[in-house]
Order: sequence, then C-alpha cells, then structure tokens
Amino acid sequence: MATSKIKKDDLVQVITGKDKGKSGKVLSVDTKKNKVLVEGVNMVSKHSKPSMTNQQGGIIEKEAPIDISNVMYVHKGKPVRIGFQGEKKDKVRVAKVNGKLEKID
Repeated sequence: MATSKIKKDDLVQVITGKDKGKSGKVLSVDTKKNKVLVEGVNMVSKHSKPSMTNQQGGIIEKEAPIDISNVMYVHKGKPVRIGFQGEKKDKVRVAKVNGKLEKID
C-alpha cells in the first residue's frame, strides 16, 4: 500500500470544488477511501433527533470528507506538491518548491 502524502494535523488548501481556496487543518485521513476531513471545509447540515447526548436535537453543521486529490499541502503560506526522499528507514516527506526539495518534518 502506498504511503499517504497528507497526514493528520497538516495544513492544507482546497484546490477544486465549492470550497476552492479555503484552507484548514486535516482532522482525519482515510487511506482506503482516499478521503480527508478538513476543518471548516465541505460543511453539511445533519438533521438529528433529540437524544441523551443531544438534548436539543435540530440541525447540526459538520464537516464531510473530501477526496485527497482535491487538497494540497501548504508550505510557508503556499500550496505545494509533496514527495518522498530516502529509502525505508530514512524516508522523509519533502515539499517540491521551485524545483528544489525542502524537508517538511
């Protein structure tokens, strides 16, 4: 299985769709479905009945997953492509900025 280039807690920007241009922190990554949950992006309305956990009930706004191909990692304020450098143990993520590689973490 390929390693995901986007990880939890990364800052990403949406590059296509109704929320194009918005950025936020990645809350979760689903590698099997290639989806990410980004804070404040792709908000949907969920109707809920009153229950023990939600006494009031009503309409709740929450994030919905979007495809991982629709987001780009933000490095120094700009969206950049991500690559990997090194072998097995030494493998690190790098940002591809103007033809140069810059280590991310």
